[in-house]
Amino acid sequence: MDKKNALRAGALASGTTLMMLLMSSPALAAVRDDGDDPGPGLSVIDTLGLYVAAPIVLFLVIAGLVMVGDKSRKQQKQG
Repeated sequence: MDKKNALRAGALASGTTLMMLLMSSPALAAVRDDGDDPGPGLSVIDTLGLYVAAPIVLFLVIAGLVMVGDKSRKQQKQG
């Protein structure tokens, strides 16, 4: 893809994202609903583990499984 198409695609993606953010209504999280019973909050360590470490570990496990499967397939073709 040439630079002009890449620039056009990037501008379209960023413009669409910006419009979605500007047109979305606020979550109104400060107003409690009837029957709302939130659980305890997460600590910083829990949050980092859940949203940073867990996806990285999951990615590495999947990538490792793909690499092992690829190596075994290459060995079968040679033998």
